[in-house]
Amino acid sequence: MSDQETQAAKESTRNIKRTTLVHLPFKTHSPLAELARRAGLALLLMIISTIIVYIDRGSYIDNVAHDGVSFIDALYYSTVTVTTTGYGDITPLTPHARLLSAVVITPLRIAFLVLLVGATLEVLATEGRRSMRDAGWRRNMRNHTVVIGYGTKGRSAITTLRSHDVPSDRIVVIDAKAAAVAEANRNGLAAFEGDATRRELLRRAEIGKAREVVITLPRDDTAILTTLTVRQLNARCHIVVAGREEENLPLLRESGADSVVTSADAVGRLLGLSSVNPHVGEVIDDLLSSAHGMEVIQRKVSADEVGARPDDIVNERVLAVIRNDTLLNFYDPNLEKLTTGDSVVVVRRALTRRPRFPAAPQS
Repeated sequence: MSDQETQAAKESTRNIKRTTLVHLPFKTHSPLAELARRAGLALLLMIISTIIVYIDRGSYIDNVAHDGVSFIDALYYSTVTVTTTGYGDITPLTPHARLLSAVVITPLRIAFLVLLVGATLEVLATEGRRSMRDAGWRRNMRNHTVVIGYGTKGRSAITTLRSHDVPSDRIVVIDAKAAAVAEANRNGLAAFEGDATRRELLRRAEIGKAREVVITLPRDDTAILTTLTVRQLNARCHIVVAGREEENLPLLRESGADSVVTSADAVGRLLGLSSVNPHVGEVIDDLLSSAHGMEVIQRKVSADEVGARPDDIVNERVLAVIRNDTLLNFYDPNLEKLTTGDSVVVVRRALTRRPRFPAAPQS
């Protein structure tokens, strides 16, 4: 095997391990219901064996009563045979009955054991392992980001988070669609399936310990109810909501959102700018895409920048300064020099980053 093939194999193994570690169960099935279903299949196998023996009852002998083989005897023989008890009081006598026992009854016996015993152990072990992983995940999950809605906006938000060095194991997805949850899992993200307005589901996602919550739901009324529920469960987290209609923005803010982005209006304004002023539209689109060209970021003022004017910063253009949680735009008359503790919003050349997560599958 060449070095390139060896490296590809190692990378594939790392991706598999990474994906396995972050997966969470889509749904919690009842172990009792699963055991009942498998027990029903095992009972069906035993009934088939009983019918086979009873139809060919003339080829069997009762070594104790010597009164022939009744249906009860056939059921008894099948029971002790498929469970490998085998008392030997009823046995096949003719060659074809023994051949039938070897060819048909023995495979039924093996299937019975695999289905009832092996599958039972597998179900119990899987549920136990799943519970242990879930408990471990809950203990370690804090200061994470919860993204509610894994549609186009949610996926773009997560891509931006990852490109700004937010670890994948600190991002949790909630979506009502099983296909979206499965896609999030394939992309190395922990995910929960269900209605995000339900308190129990939000608690399972450790919403009370989250640092930030991003809500990208298709309906504003659902987004408002979700925001209210999230804010009640976590009074300190930063909530960003994507709204569709301008008239609903006050309701989203009053429900507890710290930042509201109007997706439909924003796209409409970008389309209008691209039509009236094509170059302005190109610049805004470039700023929104951090993969190339320019990007907008917020960062802390460094020690050597304290006391300098915003215009003195090299290789970046300052758009605004955040001082004591107050936003000061670049034209604000109170903004003269940068001070310790300030944060700046700047435009800079986009940094090329190598992705540290598996790429999404092509559809």
